[in-house]
Amino acid sequence: MGETLGRIHSVESFGSADGPGVRYIVFLKGCNMRCKYCHNPDTWAKCGENDGSQLMSPSQVLKTAMRYKAYWKQTGGITVSGGEALLQIDFVTELFRLAKENGVNTCLDTSGNPFTRNEPFFGKFNELMKYTDLFMLDIKHIDDEEHKKLTGQTNKNILDMAQYLSDNGKKMWIRHVLVPGITDDEKYLRQLKEFVDTLKTVDRVEVLPYHTLGVFKWKELGLKYQLEGIQPPDAESIAKAKEILASRQ
Repeated sequence: MGETLGRIHSVESFGSADGPGVRYIVFLKGCNMRCKYCHNPDTWAKCGENDGSQLMSPSQVLKTAMRYKAYWKQTGGITVSGGEALLQIDFVTELFRLAKENGVNTCLDTSGNPFTRNEPFFGKFNELMKYTDLFMLDIKHIDDEEHKKLTGQTNKNILDMAQYLSDNGKKMWIRHVLVPGITDDEKYLRQLKEFVDTLKTVDRVEVLPYHTLGVFKWKELGLKYQLEGIQPPDAESIAKAKEILASRQ
């Protein structure tokens, strides 16, 4: 039986913002969420010919990534992002298994949307956890109804995933995009802080300021950008959010 092929959107050879150290980042195609501020809507489609994606096996990806191993030092390694990487969980698990066999640090950047405790996904997720050193979990909004408005999906299973990772001792970074008028309300930031404080394995909480750098992609795809007119948060709002979220008890 051959290797599971991954649908690769793009790669970044020297990433510095997606996990510890210098990272080789693999961006996968496919996502069920439709975040109104998404800066990569070109990664949404899960299948289809001529969509610009490249099919690669885990061993092919690892072989390419290992060319950059000298730059990773002690802390760097491979990060798989998206789209939503968990939609290609078989590919990611095999890639990370091979990476760990070669002593490579592994990091998964995910929004958690596919997570369920139902089979067959749950068994596959437990296997993936064995080979994943760090989970970077994006929590788009702590309030379920607001999360649905923002992404089109519930957050209940996403928060459940965070709890499950914590219960199983898996290291996490929590990321939260700060969008003026949507996710910067102090009430919601404090609710998010309360939730994060229930987790035992969170090493870092990152506030990511909303930006408009991906708006042109919406227009190229013929999509109406949902947050037209909303400007990136000012320095004071960012500082306030970081003060609320980044302090660990």
